Amino acid sequence: MTKPTINELGKHIQRVGMIFSGGPAPGANAVISSAAISFLDSGREVIGFLNGYEHLQNYHQLSSRLQYGIHYRPMTLADVVGIRNRRGIIIGTARANPGKQIKKPEDLEDPKKVQLLRNIYFALTDLGIDALVSIGGDDTLRTANLLNEFQKRLPADAPRLCIVHLPKTIDNDYRGIDFTFGYFTAVDVLAEELKNLRADAESTNAYFIAETMGRKSGWLAYGVGIAGEANMIVSSEDITGPMMEKEKVKDPDTGKTVTVNKLRVEALVNKITEMIITREVRQQKGFGTVVLAEGLVEMLPQRYIEGLPRDPHGHISIGDLDIGKIIAGEVVKEYKARTGREKKIKGLQLGYESRSAQPHAFDVMLGSQLGIGAYRALVEEGLCHHMVSVSGQLDLQFVEFEKLVNPKNLKTTVRHITPGCDFHRLARFLETKVEEIRPTKEGV
Repeated sequence: MTKPTINELGKHIQRVGMIFSGGPAPGANAVISSAAISFLDSGREVIGFLNGYEHLQNYHQLSSRLQYGIHYRPMTLADVVGIRNRRGIIIGTARANPGKQIKKPEDLEDPKKVQLLRNIYFALTDLGIDALVSIGGDDTLRTANLLNEFQKRLPADAPRLCIVHLPKTIDNDYRGIDFTFGYFTAVDVLAEELKNLRADAESTNAYFIAETMGRKSGWLAYGVGIAGEANMIVSSEDITGPMMEKEKVKDPDTGKTVTVNKLRVEALVNKITEMIITREVRQQKGFGTVVLAEGLVEMLPQRYIEGLPRDPHGHISIGDLDIGKIIAGEVVKEYKARTGREKKIKGLQLGYESRSAQPHAFDVMLGSQLGIGAYRALVEEGLCHHMVSVSGQLDLQFVEFEKLVNPKNLKTTVRHITPGCDFHRLARFLETKVEEIRPTKEGV
């Protein structure tokens, strides 16, 4: 049997839709432009859908048609050439979650629960879209997979969309890829801010406790802390042993009471206080910085997070609770209790200012390769329902959705830092070694 040629593999794909969903990330336009150029250069059409799934999920065949220039627009070479280094996202983004009612495979059989997915499907097929390039985080990957699963349940003669997903998050917590675009830019920007804080701390004999983005894992916090020379870094992966306590909470998905691991706030406060005193005693240093990953907020005992609002994906609105300030206030009290002295310790949040920063050269190269990877997956490889990945020297790989999504709950799996791995140990080698020191109130 003769193997199909590249042109034969991708011949049916003539009109490609592109969507960006979730938070911004440096290098976004490198991804969008490189993908668009690849399809346009091969004579195909590219349609950019504006503001994520916000408009697509509200589409109705008769009453709410998508409007050209408001909900979508064709992309030309003039639109996408020369924008790889541009800040922002030329097609915009949003956090709409069309799969929020789907908790298990059986829900895909419920017409009410798949209504938003159905709206998206008809919006795309009514515009003649043959393939969708999805760009976003793990929640967006989940939506891409749900659209695929929805199509499996359609009549045999219904049109089918090919979907490829490009991973995006400055948190770098994606399974199936080593580094995500935007990560190194975010690390670079926030590390510069941390170094500024360190200089301020040295000048004023103070400490800053900086909360960085990183909802589910500590990759960003650790990168920032290592590059910005923090004296201590703590993320959700570090909450083990004496740093952890058990608490019974209600599962938002099932409504059942479950026992979960929570942060023992007193232990974290003690750890930071010990570090401050250690630096005073052993190094004669009265200043420094600490980096906390924002994901620690979700590990706070219920008394801290009760009543906090949640986003369309069910996540706690972390920005509404400044854990840096909470911990800083407690450390101030603990330090005085141990030493009898006052200490300036300030908490603050870092993160949003990095999401649309000028992209680092590596993120431009990585984003460009992922964008081209979308073309190569659909047209050269004839693949559907795969995530584009890279490894080594930007070598392309294509990973099936099935390998990235839990078939029982249809959720994606976060890639945490493995405690004790070389990256984790790198930070442990560089940070201040904490010793148990109990000075008198008269001095050390």
